[in-house]
Amino acid sequence: MQLTIDQSTLICRLLADASRQRILLLLEAEALSVAEITKITQLSQGRVSTHLSRLRSAGLVTDERIQNVRHFRANVLDDEDPAARLWQTLRARIDDQLAEMDRERAREAVRRRHAGASWAETVAGRMERHYSPGRGWEANARALLSLVQLGDVLDIGSGDGVVPELLIDRTRSMTCVDISPAVLKAARARLHDDPRARFLQADMNALPLAAESFDQVLLMHALTYTRTPRRVINSASRLLRPGGTLLIATLDAHNHSLAEESFDHLNRGMSPHDLHDALQSAQLNVGWCDVACQEGRPPYFKVVVARAEKPR
Repeated sequence: MQLTIDQSTLICRLLADASRQRILLLLEAEALSVAEITKITQLSQGRVSTHLSRLRSAGLVTDERIQNVRHFRANVLDDEDPAARLWQTLRARIDDQLAEMDRERAREAVRRRHAGASWAETVAGRMERHYSPGRGWEANARALLSLVQLGDVLDIGSGDGVVPELLIDRTRSMTCVDISPAVLKAARARLHDDPRARFLQADMNALPLAAESFDQVLLMHALTYTRTPRRVINSASRLLRPGGTLLIATLDAHNHSLAEESFDHLNRGMSPHDLHDALQSAQLNVGWCDVACQEGRPPYFKVVVARAEKPR
């Protein structure tokens, strides 16, 4: 979306106000009423209402009725909206003690609001964002993996073995490939010399492995570390046995240089369309290729997941 100078100036003025930034940070974490925001921030109710009105007019805040009280929530995930994109850029750099104190007071306000309700009732609709004993992602993942039985698995760009550790009990063998000896050393320690685990220090762009050696190949957030992702996908296809499965998770195409600067990425992700095309070009049958989720923290990266099978 293209902007006039006047429009861009209005957006900059909107987000230049410190109080509006505080309110947006609050509303990213919780849906709050005017009264709650007023108490948390110690701003006057009139100022809070004015700020909310301007943020809502810009599309950065939405409202809903909860128990007959209007609550406001941030609406900053639209990559096509100029105001949301500017906020995402600013938000990625904000690390402010006052904002953290605001968020803690917001959590307390929500607890008071739900006094007398069960824990599940207080977090209904956003349960995954709150701690509950034994309900973490790792626990759920390990439980669900009991439904899976894998064969010989290759994890390209395996890192320090987080994914292999989750899967190895469901495999016949698990081969971990990474270019870094230090990272592979950490993977060995994590997998405790499991006899099913194998380790290979190699460049994913030139893997010294025999064709049709694996039943499953994983590329879990590895493609952002190569300048030639299509070449890596072609190599993965070569290594699969007929009927074997390639599973990919990678960042959707984005414009955030921070990922390259902070995490040594060599490209800015692949769109579902480009990834689908690369898989088909590698002579694979694509079963699924789409955005699977979006992160809840700035800059709100989207994750593309693809599953493809080698024809028998």
